[in-house]
Amino acid sequence: MADRAWGIAELKLSEVLPRRWRHVQAVAARADRVASILAESNDRELLVSAAVLHDIGYAPSIAKTGFHPLDGARWLRDVEFDDRVAGLVAHHTNAVVEAELRGLDRELSGEFDREESQVADLLWYCDLTTGPDGQEFTVGERLAEIRERYEPGSVVAEFIDRSAGEFFEVVKRVEDEFSPT
Repeated sequence: MADRAWGIAELKLSEVLPRRWRHVQAVAARADRVASILAESNDRELLVSAAVLHDIGYAPSIAKTGFHPLDGARWLRDVEFDDRVAGLVAHHTNAVVEAELRGLDRELSGEFDREESQVADLLWYCDLTTGPDGQEFTVGERLAEIRERYEPGSVVAEFIDRSAGEFFEVVKRVEDEFSPT
């Protein structure tokens, strides 16, 4: 599964969105490092696969609604990728809040189950502590970097403001379990 995920992500992102590809590679590398706290080897592969594919919905050939978690998850479902991976991609990093702001929450939640698990927390953690060029960030630095890219009052800025508390909670939960490097 992870090999297929890497192949898909590289094909869809590396040339058309090289900065996004750098971010994805670093998120996946971090996922690979923190996966050791997962008891099940299947969950480790699931985490790395979801990390590699979490932003696949940004690929121009995949984007339909303009909301990358939903677009990516739908595409993964269409190419018969693992259902849990599609669900993790659909709901990564509190996507349901942004979906609500975009009027897509019924579609997102109706089509994909939101997994609340250590795997989901680790995926969020890896995304929230990795910058756009693959640099390691604190969650505070990551949120500040995102806010710099979007206008105040934009959907993404409002999503970040609404989700910040939950983001910090998830990162703390992961860091309490594992001291990532």
